[in-house]
Amino acid sequence: MNIPIKGFIENSLLEWEGKIASIIFLPTCNFLCHYCHAPHLVQTPNKLESIPLESVTKKLQQSFGWIDGVVVSGGEPTMYKELGELLKIFKDIGVLVRLDTNGTNPYALKDLIEKDLLDCIAMDVKAPLRKNKYEEIAGTPCNVEDIVNSIHIIMESGIEYEFRTTVCPSQLDQYDIEDISMSIRGAERYIIQSFKPNHCLNTDMLNEKPYSFEMLREFAMVAGKYVNYCCVRGDEGKVLSRNW
Repeated sequence: MNIPIKGFIENSLLEWEGKIASIIFLPTCNFLCHYCHAPHLVQTPNKLESIPLESVTKKLQQSFGWIDGVVVSGGEPTMYKELGELLKIFKDIGVLVRLDTNGTNPYALKDLIEKDLLDCIAMDVKAPLRKNKYEEIAGTPCNVEDIVNSIHIIMESGIEYEFRTTVCPSQLDQYDIEDISMSIRGAERYIIQSFKPNHCLNTDMLNEKPYSFEMLREFAMVAGKYVNYCCVRGDEGKVLSRNW
């Protein structure tokens, strides 16, 4: 299997709410988001040392019964045709598996779900589902219809999922968040994440001032009219908005 692993966190209490999870990072991405916090995975992955899969599986086996699962992140993991083989290795160990994705490959998502290789999906919805706006945020041409299809597949999958949006003041406002939340109307879980001006792919973003936490909470209140649960990342313990 030719899938390089460029990062491995043995355990985290923050990445998958309610679970202790290991995280692996796969390189390369088909997006060039200006605020991307992992430009090394996107632009220069070959400069990063690869971590042997055997080392990862050994650690997962040693931690079995203590960690709950493994998060496969990136980059964009669905760019690898052999992704299913990798996920099956983790499933065979007996841990839960979550996939982080940008939703550009709905066919891969459908296949992985049908093969029972995923226990959870976290999909980034970058922008309102309009071609020009989405491509502006993604930093590259993309097929918005694929994004729409991925949303539908995930919401109909029957497995745990969440949608999430990173909010940067120069790119998204309250009306954009409401537009996004309308496009995932009825979703179980929607997370709003603050943009962080560090390690950005576009260095101009380093001078950008993030929204205040209070403003993001207001965004969550607006989004909460359309989804079952919405909160700001880091504030999960407080139900800011729930569509009863």
